[in-house]
Amino acid sequence: MKAFTIGVDYGTNSVRAVVIDCADGREVGAHVFNYPSGHQGILLDPSDHNLARQNPADYVQGLEETVVGALTAAEASGEFKRDAVIGIGVDTTGSTPIPVNGDCVPLGMTEAFKDNLNAQAWLWKDHTAADEANTITKLGFEHRPHFLAKCGETYSSEWFWSKIWHCLNVDKPVFDAAHSWLECADYVPAVLAGITNPAEVVRGVCAAGHKALYCDEWGGLPDKEFLTMLDPALADLRDRLFEKAYDGATPAGGLCTAWASKLGLSEGIPITVGAIDAHLGAVGAGVQPGVLVKIMGTSTCDCTVAPNSETLKDIPGICGIVDGSILPGHFGLEAGQSAVGDIFKWFVETVCQGDDALHMALTNEAARQKPGQSGLLALDWNNGNRCLLVDPKLTGLLLGQTLYTTQAEIYRALIEATAFGARAIIERYKEYGVPVDRIICCGGIAEKNPMLMQIYADVTGCKMQVSASDQTCALGSALSAAVIAGPEKGGYGSFVEAQQHMTGVKDVEYTPDAVHQAAYDELYTLYMNVHDAFGGVTDAADLSGVMKALISLKDRQNS
Repeated sequence: MKAFTIGVDYGTNSVRAVVIDCADGREVGAHVFNYPSGHQGILLDPSDHNLARQNPADYVQGLEETVVGALTAAEASGEFKRDAVIGIGVDTTGSTPIPVNGDCVPLGMTEAFKDNLNAQAWLWKDHTAADEANTITKLGFEHRPHFLAKCGETYSSEWFWSKIWHCLNVDKPVFDAAHSWLECADYVPAVLAGITNPAEVVRGVCAAGHKALYCDEWGGLPDKEFLTMLDPALADLRDRLFEKAYDGATPAGGLCTAWASKLGLSEGIPITVGAIDAHLGAVGAGVQPGVLVKIMGTSTCDCTVAPNSETLKDIPGICGIVDGSILPGHFGLEAGQSAVGDIFKWFVETVCQGDDALHMALTNEAARQKPGQSGLLALDWNNGNRCLLVDPKLTGLLLGQTLYTTQAEIYRALIEATAFGARAIIERYKEYGVPVDRIICCGGIAEKNPMLMQIYADVTGCKMQVSASDQTCALGSALSAAVIAGPEKGGYGSFVEAQQHMTGVKDVEYTPDAVHQAAYDELYTLYMNVHDAFGGVTDAADLSGVMKALISLKDRQNS
């Protein structure tokens, strides 16, 4: 009898569900739901560009509509029946914490707080807590340096504690009304399992470890003495959060009666513990030691794994090293960039006032340019720097414009800037002994833009492959569900076994062009000079030759 699992993938602007054949990872049904609230699903504040929230009611509505829609599409294929579904997996953005009351209801879904932005889900890209993050980093260095060592030595405004502390500082009534806080990745599985007590929610180590300073080595979450240094109210909150977080081999519960009825599925089928989208995307792309998976979308995440049986150095500037966050039995390593697709979208739609047609036209024109031919160099910090500087108060930069600079030249320079940022991350991994033998890319950008993929290969010097699945994060969630269900139900006994059957790469691959690579090596050297100067790495940078070096390369490429 065939067995199927469902993967539910919560992104920045939409949620999608897929129905996956456990035998080979083939998608037999899918459905997408665009969040209806705010601007493209994001609640914004015109007076503060750092604020980005979401309506948790969109998550619940999207859960039902996407799963029902995917199941209906699968049934239309004629090879699927709902009673063959053996499990459900969930991934979400992160860190996206949600304040909830004692019944596990998000405050933003209650009448008292439905119009309060601080009572909503604090989306991953919210940077309002920059000051709190800086203080956590400062006190961490002074009193708990081992906390920071596991998260790249700098705590981020995108993460759990800084956001909750900022809520306390700017809206104490919301903080006081919150019995607890749940990551979106923990909230959605709890909804499916019908859990109404925050203390009973099974928390995933993925979000807890990478975003909330959780580690079994020091007893879980940060100790109350350290939290009291931040604010005694945070120490009190710790008792209402959780003591233990679990890897992907642990179920979050079984499908409750109410949701089984809504979805037309069997009651009690297992639900995976939730995880961050990029981490399960890495699983769905076939991550293993030596393989780096790049999840390329509005931002990027660069994930890899290393066996937890081996000693692994702490790596400054990345988003963390967490045991079991991606694959059980392995350290999960995460890095990434705060904006990639968002930068291209900003330039085309906001600056150029264009649409998808202009994206395509600029791509085609930029593809005809040689590396360095435009004389331009950009920094990819339009939404701050996630890695390696971990600073949300950095901004974008474009050098080398003349009165003849075109839109397509700027467009290509922005793509190159994101590729340089990606190379910096890869080189940091290698510097600390983490091998990167090949790179598998997934997401819409990897699927749709061969020009960008070739630039990335040329800049990084690495072969770039593309995941076989168009919905790699959702596939990773579905794969995780197949493991939770187990071989007796038609699933698998391990993640490695499931990956062997359910993942793969497309035939297309991008290999570095030696001539282009040489030109990009020159540009990358200039990029790192500017990176270190404006990023505060050094106060003794000499940028006096950058513009003339760009002109020199431009002249050679145009000759």
